[in-house]
Amino acid sequence: MKKSGKWLLDILLFLFALVFLSPVFLMLINSFKDRAELYENALALPSSFSFEYYKSAMEKMNFFTALGNSLYVTIISVVIVIVLASMTAWMLVRTDNKLSKVIFFTFVATMLIPFQTLMMPLMQVMDWIRSNLHIPMLNTHEGLIYMNIGFTSSMAVFLYHGFIKSVPVALEEAATLDGCSKLGVFWRIVFPLLKNISVTIAILNVIALWNDYLLPSLTLSDKGLRTIPLSTFYFFGEFTIVWNQAMAGLTLTIIPVVIFYIFAQKYIIKGIAAGAVK
Repeated sequence: MKKSGKWLLDILLFLFALVFLSPVFLMLINSFKDRAELYENALALPSSFSFEYYKSAMEKMNFFTALGNSLYVTIISVVIVIVLASMTAWMLVRTDNKLSKVIFFTFVATMLIPFQTLMMPLMQVMDWIRSNLHIPMLNTHEGLIYMNIGFTSSMAVFLYHGFIKSVPVALEEAATLDGCSKLGVFWRIVFPLLKNISVTIAILNVIALWNDYLLPSLTLSDKGLRTIPLSTFYFFGEFTIVWNQAMAGLTLTIIPVVIFYIFAQKYIIKGIAAGAVK
């Protein structure tokens, strides 16, 4: 009876996996077809596997420039978020008073606000800063990084906050008695213990920022500054869509983040489970 139930569960999981992976399969097989073959049967395998559409897609979307832009924006944003959010969460946990609780719940509350309700006022504020303070917040990677940090820090602080509660205070007290400074206690004792949750936050933010289209589309206007999601816009014209090149471009877009996830996936469950500790 137990074996039959296990087989049934395995079959259900396999079917769910097929359903979730079917869009990726369709994108992959259609990236090798010409337009006639694609419109004839989108579900069929291609008659030949040629990378000519990948080559034309890379040229059209200026792939390597867009890849460099995405790597720069994503890596810098994630590193700064991890550093600032971990320090913030540590101070909020170790400073147990009403003010720290108010600050923490403010971080949590901001997670509930949809970005769409903020995007137009945000762009107006950024434009005011650029015009009056002469700080280039729009049409620069640094301005985009600044906004990315603001929108991703709340979740990072929330996850770090739960994880740090499980770190024994005795370790920090012992380090302090040995003459370690406040900053030294954090970087030498606390932060190394946050490896799992840090990788989890990195994974979640890399996926979110790498695939983000809306905020970069509002912030970046120069073609040379566009990230990979913005560069796929070239395939979708007002009257025509070059589907085979679009499929090839979208496949190229997800490859880097899939590789990153494969190497870091073992930490994500550990980190989320540990972050739930109260």
